[in-house]
Amino acid sequence: MPTPLPPFPKGPEPANQPVLLELTSGPEGPQLRADAARNRARLLEAATRLVEERGVANVTMEAVAVAASVGKGTVFRRFGDRTGLLMALLDHTEQQFQAAFLAGPAPLGPGASPADRLHAFGCAALRQTRDRLDLYIAAEREASRRFSSAPYRVRFTHVAMLLREAVPDADGELLAQTLMGYLEPALILHLTRQRGMTMERLESGWHDLVERSTCRMPCGDGAAPSRPPEANGHA
Repeated sequence: MPTPLPPFPKGPEPANQPVLLELTSGPEGPQLRADAARNRARLLEAATRLVEERGVANVTMEAVAVAASVGKGTVFRRFGDRTGLLMALLDHTEQQFQAAFLAGPAPLGPGASPADRLHAFGCAALRQTRDRLDLYIAAEREASRRFSSAPYRVRFTHVAMLLREAVPDADGELLAQTLMGYLEPALILHLTRQRGMTMERLESGWHDLVERSTCRMPCGDGAAPSRPPEANGHA
C-alpha cells in the first residue's frame, strides 16, 4: 500500500530551518496572496484525499475541482496542467527530503565524508521514490522538461557537489548525471515491479556504483566494495 502523503504545513517554517528551494508555484509567483494560498491548500488537500481514496491514476483536474467545490478553470489556473498538480502534491515531500540532505544529521546531512553522504543520499532517495512510486511516475514530465524540473535540479546539484569534493579530477557533471539515472522513478518501477528486485538489492547496487565512481577501492580491482555501516541505515 502506498505511503500516505504527509500533511501540508499550516503555518510558516521555523526560523532555524534551512531555506529551501520553492519547487512549485502558481501564477502569482512564490509569494501568494493569503486567499490564493488558502485556495491552493484547499485544492491540494482535495487532491490528496483523491490519491488516497482512488489512486493516482484516477486523479483528474475535474475530479479535484469537484472535490474542492470549485470550477475546473480554477484548478487549471492554479497548477497549469495535471503534471503541475501532481508536482505540487510532491512539493512538501521533496522539501522534507531536501531539508534532510542539506541540514539533517549525518551521514545524509553535513558532517560525514562526501562519499559517505553519497551512499546515504542514494538509499534515502530510493526509499522515498519507492514509497510514493505511482505519484512520482504520474508526475514525471516529458523528456524535454524532465531534467530542468526543480526537484531534479536540486538533487543533481547536491550529487554533483559531493562528487566534486570526493573526486575533484573527475567530470563531476557527467558522473552526477550517471548516478542520477540510477534513481529515476521509471527505472525503479521497472526493477522493483517488473523485474521483482528487492530494495535491498537496489541499495546494494547503489553502494557498488558509488564505490566505483569515487574509486574508494583500487580502480580495476575486482574485489567487492566495502560499504560504510552508517550508510546502510535509514535516514
